[in-house]
Amino acid sequence: MGVLRDAPATRSPAPWRPTPQRMAVVSTLDNQVGFTSAQELHEALEAEGVTVGLTTVYRTLNALNRSGRVDVVRDKTGERLYRLRPADEHCHYLVCRTCGLSTAVEASFVEGWADHVAETLRFTEVEHTVELSGVCSRCLVDPTAHPPTQLHA
Repeated sequence: MGVLRDAPATRSPAPWRPTPQRMAVVSTLDNQVGFTSAQELHEALEAEGVTVGLTTVYRTLNALNRSGRVDVVRDKTGERLYRLRPADEHCHYLVCRTCGLSTAVEASFVEGWADHVAETLRFTEVEHTVELSGVCSRCLVDPTAHPPTQLHA
């Protein structure tokens, strides 16, 4: 849970073609609270009366990930959850294994280390995955009082 696959800073973003369907996906994703799955996003689009296929949702989320425009975490079942990246830089998250609460953490050390390793070994387009999970303080007190929730930053 809480796996984040980062878009590397050295790779140029994938080209983005703003089709009406993609823009609808981005708009609906922007309106979600916290991280959301492709299935949940597709359901939200349908509820808004927007006709976009599930395949288009997955392809759009994949393009957003490749271009560095979303943060991605995995829930405890391994499903990928997405959120538009709130800043130009990616974040790492500490995720509660009990309720799913996520908190962005400062990770400049990890970024510097990854850059150093890539430079030392003369690699480019390096990607990394960082997984930080634990149990938040409210779940530690009473794990049954807090049902799993969506991830929030």
